[in-house]
This record gives sequence, structure tokens and C-alpha cells, in this order.
Amino acid sequence: MLEITPTLEINESELHFDFIRSSGPGGQNINKVASAVQLRFDVQNSPSLEPEVKERLTKLAGSRMTSDGVLMIEAKRYRSQDQNREDAILRLVALIQKALQEPSARKPTRPNRGARQKRLREKKRRGELKRNRHYRPEEDE
Repeated sequence: MLEITPTLEINESELHFDFIRSSGPGGQNINKVASAVQLRFDVQNSPSLEPEVKERLTKLAGSRMTSDGVLMIEAKRYRSQDQNREDAILRLVALIQKALQEPSARKPTRPNRGARQKRLREKKRRGELKRNRHYRPEEDE
């Protein structure tokens, strides 16, 4: 079991790992060892997550989410397969923990009296400036 929070755990059977060849550093092993990890987690069909958490996770994942609701995390930071596997799991846990936090509701606010007065003064000043740009032939005489 993969512990996300003290109250939420995900069964490791829900995670699917694919090991692929990584780009970047690796020395002589670069063409021989599949050290990069692709972690796949089916968000839409996961029994561990609540529907609202699934929705927030889908928004947070962005382009890492496939059209059929599978979250794909690719880890290739390290040369070791085990380290990349751990990195992918940690990134998944961090993403789910972020999705668990409910966003705070926005409280609509209104501008205060000083802000309204400042806005009106600025509008008056701009109008006056534009009015003074007009050509008035009667003033030239």
C-alpha cells in the first residue's frame, strides 16, 4: 500500500510501471539499460479516490493526463531504475496530496471609498487632458 496521507492509501496494484531507455547521462549503459520509468495511474477507475479529488487531479495533471483518464508520469532524472521509480512515486504522491486540498472559496470584494474617488479623479484628469488637445480657432485670436 502506498500511503498518501494517514487516511488515504492507494493499492500498489493500481500503479503500472514501464521501463524505457532514457536520454541524457548514462555512460556506456545508455544504449543497454532501460533506466527511465513511466508510471501509469488510472485516475478515473481508481476506487481509492473521491470523485471531487479525481476532478481536481485531472485539472492539476494537465497534459500528463491521457484522454481516457490515465495519469502518466515519466521519471528519468537518475541513472538508476530504482531511483527513477521512487522519484515517479514521490511525484505522484505530491500531485495527489495537492489535489486533496480543497481550494478556498473566493469572497467577492468591492472597492473602498478611497479607491472609487481615486478612479474618478483619474478619469476627470484624463478627460481634461483629452479636451485640451482639441483645436479651437476662437482662442487663437
